[in-house]
Amino acid sequence: MHNIQQGFSPVMQRTLRSTICYVGIGLHSGHKVSMRVRPAEENTGISFIRKDVPQGQGLVQPRWYNVVDTQMCTVIGNEYGTTISTVEHLMAALSGCGVDNAIVEIDGPEVPIMDGSSGPFVSLIERVGTTDQRAERRVIWIQRPLAVRAGEKFALLMPADSPRITVSINFPGSAVRSQTLSVELVNEAFRRDVARARTFGFADQIERLRKNGLIKGGSLRNAVLVDGERIVNEEGLRFQDEFVRHKILDCMGDLALAGVPIIGHLYTYKPGHELNNALMHKLFDSVSAWSYLAYSDWQRLLGQGETPAASTALELDEHESYANS
Repeated sequence: MHNIQQGFSPVMQRTLRSTICYVGIGLHSGHKVSMRVRPAEENTGISFIRKDVPQGQGLVQPRWYNVVDTQMCTVIGNEYGTTISTVEHLMAALSGCGVDNAIVEIDGPEVPIMDGSSGPFVSLIERVGTTDQRAERRVIWIQRPLAVRAGEKFALLMPADSPRITVSINFPGSAVRSQTLSVELVNEAFRRDVARARTFGFADQIERLRKNGLIKGGSLRNAVLVDGERIVNEEGLRFQDEFVRHKILDCMGDLALAGVPIIGHLYTYKPGHELNNALMHKLFDSVSAWSYLAYSDWQRLLGQGETPAASTALELDEHESYANS
């Protein structure tokens, strides 16, 4: 297995060492889909390409401003009406494994759900490994609190010296009950504490969701089913608090639509994809609340690290300007 530094350890941008292939079912569409995740050039970010639509209409950038639907999943789209659903678990896996640049080729309208978590995506990323590129990673560093609210639900993004997500959920009268967890997303925390947590649903909602054209591909192989106080899946839970861990996974995937890592503390109560996207809009409407800077510059501001030797010409100019200021 290749070594993968997760989260914010690498100063340099990273991509995959080789192409990864996945085949699975779309959770909501129920369609079989094949997907390839390929290495990409530095400074290109993550891109999705639908291979089953007319040439020139398949490119969809996974960015907060391209989110077109947030009902039960995050859906991104482009100006041609091409959409890709359920991108959050894959985006969380790429972010958690420190992959900055990749091209996702897919032959259907939805990312395969796999087992309902990011685990299968992470396993193959770890198998092929990642490689450093010449350009330095850039980050968004939160410096002033930002908040959005929808009724009793809220999301608060606060300054912090490392990326952290704290989530509280409450489903009274069910096996989920009330759960709170805080995870500092450094070192192996994502792989160990978050990646394998599966999506979940409630038995009394299945009929309504299917009538609305959702969860056509849902099964006990790719979701935890809660029926009152009972977990229907024979194997039970992977974690005692698997539900809140999966909510952290979803938040990671939705925050990855910023395009670069966010260094800050997200604290949220009863989060969902709509609330997460509202927070992204709030973030980019509040440019005075954060800084966009090279990872090494952020390290120096915290009194640690050095400027990397390998940089693009533009970044070298930026470093020289910083040093001479």
